[in-house]
Amino acid sequence: MSTALDTAFFAAWIEEIARVVAAEKEWLTGLDAAIGDADHGANLDRGFTAVAGALAAKGPDTPGSLLMLVGNTLIRKVGGASGPLYGTAFREAGRTLGDTPEVSLAQLHTALEAGLAGVRKLGAAAEGDKTMVDALAPAVRALEQAVRDGRDPAEAIGAASEAARTGAEATIPMQARKGRASYLGPRSVGHEDPGAASTALVVSALHTVATSW
Repeated sequence: MSTALDTAFFAAWIEEIARVVAAEKEWLTGLDAAIGDADHGANLDRGFTAVAGALAAKGPDTPGSLLMLVGNTLIRKVGGASGPLYGTAFREAGRTLGDTPEVSLAQLHTALEAGLAGVRKLGAAAEGDKTMVDALAPAVRALEQAVRDGRDPAEAIGAASEAARTGAEATIPMQARKGRASYLGPRSVGHEDPGAASTALVVSALHTVATSW
């Protein structure tokens, strides 16, 4: 694939996220039913359906403006904690990219790192708290290492996707320390965090697009 990621690439990523979330919404909601409000999958599906409509209507001309629109739409359309958290992640990533028409792999890492920082700040969450941070932080680290190693984009994003999936699965034995799941105390142990699970899907969607670009 090309080492320069343009607006069409990011649009394809968002389209793939919408497809995967729609396909997995019942699974995500099932995870959320165990330790949350049982609405995570439905909320994200509604949000990314709205995002698809917003992108079709506006047609942003840079990766940064596209991600900003995604973030703003999610904040407006998605209830619960996931809208503000995902919305912040996409907005911070978009803000970091600015108005550049093409994004390098290193710039993608910087953007995702900014998104992670936004999520950490808004949710006051750290790794080990059983949240989406447990999937996103390892993904960002893996991408950073892949950039340092000079790996091509598909391989580098694949490493990030694998790290996100591993991080999400690692939340199963954790006791939640943030969010609604934390109210359950020890009863939150034994369940995969739905936010971490959906984050792994989002990064996996990025890898799917990268392998075919």
